[in-house]
Amino acid sequence: MIKFQNVSKVYQENAVLSDVNLTIQQGEFFVLVGPSGSGKTTTLKMINRLIEPTTGEVALNEQAVTNYPLRELRLKIGYVLQQIALFPNLTVAENIELIPEMKKWPKEQRRERTIELLKKVQLDPDEYLHRKPAALSGGEQQRIGILRAIAAEPEVILMDEPFSALDPISRHHLQRLVKELHQELASTIVFVTHDMNEALLLGERICIMDAGKIIQVDTPEAIQKHPKNNFVGQFFKQSSPELANYCGADLTAFLEAADETIEPVPTVFMETNLKEIVQLINAQEKANLVEKQQVLGCITSKTITRFMEQLLESEGQ
Repeated sequence: MIKFQNVSKVYQENAVLSDVNLTIQQGEFFVLVGPSGSGKTTTLKMINRLIEPTTGEVALNEQAVTNYPLRELRLKIGYVLQQIALFPNLTVAENIELIPEMKKWPKEQRRERTIELLKKVQLDPDEYLHRKPAALSGGEQQRIGILRAIAAEPEVILMDEPFSALDPISRHHLQRLVKELHQELASTIVFVTHDMNEALLLGERICIMDAGKIIQVDTPEAIQKHPKNNFVGQFFKQSSPELANYCGADLTAFLEAADETIEPVPTVFMETNLKEIVQLINAQEKANLVEKQQVLGCITSKTITRFMEQLLESEGQ
């Protein structure tokens, strides 16, 4: 469990955080969301002491993080950034095995764990183990960064806007990957994003922040139904909440025949947010909808149009 008690942060008389009180449950997928400058990244970085509070206390497992030796604390916590900092002189395997090696895992155990994780994210170990980061795509580098963060089975994983620099297709795949990994792991995930749609897709609970203060903390469903104030309502509006309420599963009745041409076709999933699907179709013209590795059909602009027509009819508009 992670707990913030009366936490504030001031830089040269500028209050970045003001009296933050927050509890994140063990094993929870918890999302901090808000506009730029809202204090969400500052809040995240206080958990692993990259930033120290001016006043108040941050605790992990009912012990103040300042009472842990810094190295011990950070070995308990995985960390994934927007610009993933893989060591360019190390191979993929060496990057993933870095923390297990620091924890003195036997070499054979480290390599078994690395191979297991690469297979989990559909990267062939024979092909990727000995590659250097420069030989990887942006999406592949981010996958390796995620694997490095979870390799030593940390209690907590911090993720600071990890997908915001990626193309829509890579972002879809990695969002799905993180959800699947969270279901398998016992780790607590604290995830920062400025994208409400991403928060709705991933979070079990969402904390909406603005100007260094917590505005509302609740489940995605509760926040959508009962926004606390006008700021929360407007934040939803700017994120196209009418599309955020729907996903790939809502399009199954309107699919075209699956595209089986030899040309690569983008893939989306049952849980992919409809706003992101629309953005992808605008750019790529079509995408296959996949469930459990089976292609259900093809989404095109006609699919979206037919769905929206039915939606408007059902709402009496």
